[in-house]
Amino acid sequence: MSDASQSSSWSAFLKSIASFNGDLSSLTAPPFILSSTSLTEFSSYWAEHPSVFAAPAKEEDPAKRALLVLKWFLTTLKQQYASRSEQYGNEKKPLNPFLGELFLGKWEDDAGTTRLISEQVSHHPPATAYSIINEKSGVHLQGYNAQKASFSKTINIKQIGHALLSVPVPNDPEEKEVFLISLPSLHVEGLIFGSPFIELDGASYITSSSGFTAKVDYSGKGWLSGKKNSFVATLYPTGEEKEVLYNCSGQWTKAFEIHTGPAKNNSSKTLIETWDPSNTSISELNVAPLEQQHPLESRRAWANVAAGIAKGDMDTVGKEKAKIEQAQRAMRKAEQAEGRVWQRRYFTAREDEDPDLATLADYVGLNPNGDADKTGGLWRFDAAKAEKATAEQLNEEEKVKIAKELLGQ
Repeated sequence: MSDASQSSSWSAFLKSIASFNGDLSSLTAPPFILSSTSLTEFSSYWAEHPSVFAAPAKEEDPAKRALLVLKWFLTTLKQQYASRSEQYGNEKKPLNPFLGELFLGKWEDDAGTTRLISEQVSHHPPATAYSIINEKSGVHLQGYNAQKASFSKTINIKQIGHALLSVPVPNDPEEKEVFLISLPSLHVEGLIFGSPFIELDGASYITSSSGFTAKVDYSGKGWLSGKKNSFVATLYPTGEEKEVLYNCSGQWTKAFEIHTGPAKNNSSKTLIETWDPSNTSISELNVAPLEQQHPLESRRAWANVAAGIAKGDMDTVGKEKAKIEQAQRAMRKAEQAEGRVWQRRYFTAREDEDPDLATLADYVGLNPNGDADKTGGLWRFDAAKAEKATAEQLNEEEKVKIAKELLGQ
């Protein structure tokens, strides 16, 4: 596609956004701004520094443990919201996952083996659930999220859902501390120039069952002052926000500092640590070769679409996307006609109250029911299902059959 054609398509897309009143995720974006990465892969950004992810399990002091969790969370932000567009203005729209889509992988480094399971558990409304377990430490992250996008001067995205981090308490393997994590809102900058990038806004929280809460305030570059991707975070005993034990500040895409006490006292004497992502390499996620993957795994399922995007062949992109979407619609109609529901492979929607969520939700401004009505359910990792799915072995004939039925391939 020529630059002139892209510019025309981009202008038309912006006009359609500005005049649209519903959830923007239902709009079809111009093929040339599509990423070859599905949203199911985004779950991996939680743990691309496995040693930082697992570190809280070694800390005996609950306040310092909460600080290590806050540090880990802050180190994930660049990967989650900017790693795909290192050069600002290059953010692409990820592929919308189909129901049942999977992304599986593992990290193997000094922290041992850390396993990732990500599954699209709902399509209307769309929601992705994930489970990340560091086997050596026992640290386990699970959660789910959906996104609701609207337009007001720019694209504004509210993230719906939450994450729960379970950390074994040192010297007491039977006890586990739980951290409830809310998700930041974001908006897209640079739209009018055709060079989009993400900026976080508002605040998000992390609160622990041991009685500590962290608040992260996000801000961006204003007309007169400020820097892109800025934040200020404080850690305090839950309910005592002015009693700051630790504070962190900087840019989530660049360096930030961690200090003891409130920010007004920050000096070289209060400095605990400086984190600079440019000096810390991420661990490589190991994913099975395409031919060994289940047909529902993202990279195998979207392989033809990704190939078209890589070649700039937008006709192929459109045709291959349409095959998957049409096959999925046919599946949903068949299920409805037969009174069946799609069986999730790794997660189950709780029908009862989640005690951790019920206890901690108020401290972070979340709904105790997990906004289950907006995400298709209160999703939790199901170890029994995972064991069964892991044991499943498909031969190539079965893989081809699944690909034809569910993906139109």
